[in-house]
Amino acid sequence: MNNEDLKMISEWIEKKESDKVKEFINDLHPTDIAELCDELNTEEARFIYLLLDNETAADVLVEMDEDARKSFLDILPSETIAKRFVDYMDTDDAVDIIREMDEDKQEEVLSHIEDIEQAGDIVDLLKYDEDTAGGLMGTEMVVVNENWSMPECLREMRLQAEDMDEIYYVYVIDDEERLRGVFPLKKMITSPSVSKVKHVMRKDPVSVHVDTPIEEVVQVIEKYDLVAVPVVDSIERLVGRITVDDVMDEVREQAERDYQLASGLSQDVESDDNVFRQTSARLPWLLIGMLGGIGNSLILGNFDSTFASHPEMALYIPLIGGTGGNVGTQSSALVVQGLANSSLDAGNTLKQVAKESLVASINASIISMLVYIYNFVRFGPTATVSYSVSISLFAVVMFASIFGTLVPMTLEKLKIDPAIATGPFISITNDIIGMLMYMGITALLS
Repeated sequence: MNNEDLKMISEWIEKKESDKVKEFINDLHPTDIAELCDELNTEEARFIYLLLDNETAADVLVEMDEDARKSFLDILPSETIAKRFVDYMDTDDAVDIIREMDEDKQEEVLSHIEDIEQAGDIVDLLKYDEDTAGGLMGTEMVVVNENWSMPECLREMRLQAEDMDEIYYVYVIDDEERLRGVFPLKKMITSPSVSKVKHVMRKDPVSVHVDTPIEEVVQVIEKYDLVAVPVVDSIERLVGRITVDDVMDEVREQAERDYQLASGLSQDVESDDNVFRQTSARLPWLLIGMLGGIGNSLILGNFDSTFASHPEMALYIPLIGGTGGNVGTQSSALVVQGLANSSLDAGNTLKQVAKESLVASINASIISMLVYIYNFVRFGPTATVSYSVSISLFAVVMFASIFGTLVPMTLEKLKIDPAIATGPFISITNDIIGMLMYMGITALLS
């Protein structure tokens, strides 16, 4: 939405020209209307919503930016939220909206939902952790019994499909509501009418449990190329389904969180957040980095005599620190990526460390040799700097590689997001250890 359109719409709203605004938004997709509302202030967004039909209004609310949506919902009465929006949402979307409210408002909204069955489903879903399959799933799906005949199955499918926007799969259950299979729609056409569902269904479908972490759900959908995956409880009863569009939102949010952690941001922030929130997100790691810098200065201060004897050693401080930080970040980034896509198991720590050590030794040898040749030409073969810098570089690269591998794998075992290991933590630690190695080796060779 360009600035001219926004200015024009704001003017129409200010003048209460509802017809012009309605004509403008009629041809827009709900996602585009949501983006428009994100750019407007709360009262202007409210004006837009009053012009939408209930189903479109519900779709727009789901697509809105989380902060803008929260501000908008704060000014609406609970009854309006329930009857204007929640009644027209799928349960998974309704749960996402209601979860953002405080407990008192949640209860008020739930009490105004007209469909008691929908309200019950929402209450049940709110009990699950939002980072699990149970917290992400919806309950809208077409379900048939394995003992039904084809005509009976078709009749029931038509009834259930009336209240659904999209049908991805038809799930088959037994008399105890346990998941037994998936019913291919093609079989409805090609199978004799006397056949029972259990004779034509595809058995043993891929499924996830209610307590399965979202990251694993994503991996299952990707691995088996699914559009939706069924969710079962501890005794294999079918309780819901997760669609690919649901997990894509989660993948994007997780990628944003990991990127911010790796960048040294301590909390989730966006470019349009206020100054206080952005400052509080950035300051912690900056303070830690400041302490690391002070630590480095204290280390260097203890080697005054070394610098007095070999002043050229100071020229290579940035090289040692920068190389250690880069190598550590590379190693940790590869490990974090492997842990995220399950190509790497945290239980194989020693194997990964051994592999990383081999790679590091090759890289360290090449870098150290190139620096040695440069110093040999510049300072001569007998200069301390010719040996100390190369030996220090080799040691720093080896340490940074191993440390950058061990930290994220250890964090994974401790159930801490390993993405934090790709950011300032690795760089600061490698700077300090690198300086200790550099100064220590130089002192020994002097």
